[in-house]
Amino acid sequence: MFDAYQAWVQAQPFQSAAIQFAILGTLGEVIAATVRQRRFTLPCTPARLALKALAWALLGLIIKYGFIGMRGFTELLLHKGMLPGFLAQENSRLGFAFALSTLTNVFFGPQMMAFHRIEDNLILGEKGFTGIQRAWWTLVWFWIPAHTVTFALPQDYQIGLAAVWGLVLGIILGLAKPKS
Repeated sequence: MFDAYQAWVQAQPFQSAAIQFAILGTLGEVIAATVRQRRFTLPCTPARLALKALAWALLGLIIKYGFIGMRGFTELLLHKGMLPGFLAQENSRLGFAFALSTLTNVFFGPQMMAFHRIEDNLILGEKGFTGIQRAWWTLVWFWIPAHTVTFALPQDYQIGLAAVWGLVLGIILGLAKPKS
């Protein structure tokens, strides 16, 4: 099964990223809404949920490009001696994963979250960025540790795990909110 998954991700890296995020991101929203309500419920109308699935697919593409770009950025900073040498990929897979996760979540994460909020606002007919600070804090307490694990894995599995982490965070945040 892992071989088939790996072959698919290698053959269709962007399509697979879009599909994984569309499915898991949308499922995360449904689970979070269900947890908040303490009964099965959709977070919005079925038509809007379909649009959210498309938004998640677009986000999957953006994240795939972001992961590739941030890996190159981190490697260049290491090569230029602009990060501590102990983080070098050859010396420490976990150190490099932590550096990549930290840089990704500091430089890429806030803008990606703001873009995702704009997508949601357009789909739901809402305005503003209420709660965005709460979302940004997840970059520190959730995403940096989660992506450290993600970036320690072979690249073929990183986007899939990132999509699973999104589902996990949706459940955590759903449990943290009081019943609506």
